[in-house]
Amino acid sequence: LPAFYANIVLLNVSILPFRLQKLKEMFMSKFGSVPKFYVCAPGRVNLIGEHIDYCGYAVLPMAIEQDILIAVEPVKTQVVQLANTNSLYLDFNTSVNNIQINKTKPQWHNYFLCGLKGIQEHFGLNNPTGMNCLLDGTIPPSSGLSSSSALVCCAGLVTLKANGKTLSKVELAEICTKSERYIGTEGGGMDQSISFLAEEGTAKLIEFSPLRATDVRLPSGAAFVIANSCVEMNKAATSHYNIRVMECRLATKLLSKSKGLDWKKMLRLHDVQTKLGVSLEEMLTIVEEVLHPEPYSTTEICECLGISLEELRSQILSQNTQDVSTFKLYQRAKHVYSEAARVLEFKKICNEAPADALQLLGELMNQSHISCKEMYECSCPELDRLVDICLQFGAIGSRLTGAGWGGCTVSMVPTDKLNAFLKSVKKAYYQTDAQRLALENNSLFATKPGRGALVFVEA
Repeated sequence: LPAFYANIVLLNVSILPFRLQKLKEMFMSKFGSVPKFYVCAPGRVNLIGEHIDYCGYAVLPMAIEQDILIAVEPVKTQVVQLANTNSLYLDFNTSVNNIQINKTKPQWHNYFLCGLKGIQEHFGLNNPTGMNCLLDGTIPPSSGLSSSSALVCCAGLVTLKANGKTLSKVELAEICTKSERYIGTEGGGMDQSISFLAEEGTAKLIEFSPLRATDVRLPSGAAFVIANSCVEMNKAATSHYNIRVMECRLATKLLSKSKGLDWKKMLRLHDVQTKLGVSLEEMLTIVEEVLHPEPYSTTEICECLGISLEELRSQILSQNTQDVSTFKLYQRAKHVYSEAARVLEFKKICNEAPADALQLLGELMNQSHISCKEMYECSCPELDRLVDICLQFGAIGSRLTGAGWGGCTVSMVPTDKLNAFLKSVKKAYYQTDAQRLALENNSLFATKPGRGALVFVEA
């Protein structure tokens, strides 16, 4: 394998005997040949820093052990054949020269096509290699643990390897961030960045423009526990997520105009802070002064910016937010600036490790959830109930993680209380509901920082 991958490993299949052997056998049964290489990309849990990456602010995730694993065979025909070990996901094939991504139906194969198309376009590949691919995933879908981005990243790495091209991990993360937008999700880059840049044993502070990752050593004495609410939410299938992105963009425009900045060039709330050269705390004061808590109508926004409704729709709003009539700008900006400050404080506490570090970190997580619930309105009754249960049974801090509106919580639990915590949460949340009970085994688990995406072959 080329030496440019900093974290490629050559694995003997005996290291992961059951899963790899099963995948290999299914591949041979499906395609009548042997896979030439494998690629895996992890899911992630965001410890703190929700809905702020697309506003330009740093986030603090870690990779988890659950991942997307793909067995691959490059072929001479310019056709990509995709299959999934899960029979719920139908087979798909297409010409590599005619990639069509349907934004209205975010089916599993479209996420693969995003990563494929991103690499093809980056290199301007005229005769890209065809492939047979069999996918196996252990990340619960629509759970806020980034299964879709892990698939995009995996597909990007598959395409890169199959076509004999080289890129750095940072370049790969940036390409996969952009290419996931083919499916209509206006993400900010956290998921793709941690999928490539993660290292075992450490969380990462991910910063943007330029993209960079800094180790954050988590304190000893506590475990991070993921709990799935069992409410599914697909970012690309609903408008909740993209409406929030537009609300932040509109808040950026109004704040910029009020301060005499060139608002037409300003896209992210971070840009406003940078241009004004003030602190996050000062930005919160400016939000109080400039924006009102009542929702803004499109008419009021147009009046504030001195533009027509047609200009608003064509120049600022995304395709799937054209028909939204009101936007909450004050609440979204308040969340973003306060959450950005919590991320920096979280990292500072981890670095300095004071005696009461766990209590301080837990309080930041709790504040984050309240802000997500009340200011960003991206929680749901089941997530709020799960957070309450986790805090009741010993978590020091608990919050939703991922986009929200369903998906998972992440809780920080003292290690000496972990077993009792897991039993109590299972009984209180999962064993009181038949649907949750059926999903219980894959819904509640302690996790630790995992490794980033990699390519490997059988030794």
